[in-house]
Amino acid sequence: MSTSEMRSRAAAWRAAALALLLTACAGAGPAPSAVPAALAAELAPPRLGRPVPAEALARGDRHVFPDGRGLPAGRGSVAQGAVLYQAQCAACHGVDGRGLTAEELVGGVGSLASAEPEKTVGSYWPHASTLFDFIRRAMPLHAPGSLKADEVYALSAWLLHANGILPAEAVLDAASLAAVRMPNRAGFVAVDDPRRPPP
Repeated sequence: MSTSEMRSRAAAWRAAALALLLTACAGAGPAPSAVPAALAAELAPPRLGRPVPAEALARGDRHVFPDGRGLPAGRGSVAQGAVLYQAQCAACHGVDGRGLTAEELVGGVGSLASAEPEKTVGSYWPHASTLFDFIRRAMPLHAPGSLKADEVYALSAWLLHANGILPAEAVLDAASLAAVRMPNRAGFVAVDDPRRPPP
């Protein structure tokens, strides 16, 4: 495109934009003649991306709340979770959950008030349902959302056990996961809580 063609096109865009602005300010919709026909196609929204399949939208529309609402059917044990953890998680989070290329998930209890707090599942997270929700949505890194509910329950069970919250023989399902009491459950204050200090 030559320089004169570029200037001509830019001038036409400015004229079309001014016409649209003036008609909008006048309170009327743009008249059909306000936009030159040659520019009408260029003013149409771009055709980017592709439609999202309904199945993919449904996967993203799964919510789990602190009280356990939204947890799916399924179950998983600490023993099953130990095997899954080594296969799906250890490469990034370390064999024992103490971190490698990704955050540590185990340990740190009692460290939050220290100069170097360790914000792990056991020391920081207030609800076990948050652990389930995060694993189901975001893990494993190479295939987020690919784990079945039974696998997510099992991984949650192992991580809670590794943090000293569940016994080795524990099996989690929707009811038992919702009943887990996390060590830092009182460490967060709701936005509308009167105990929250002013900004």
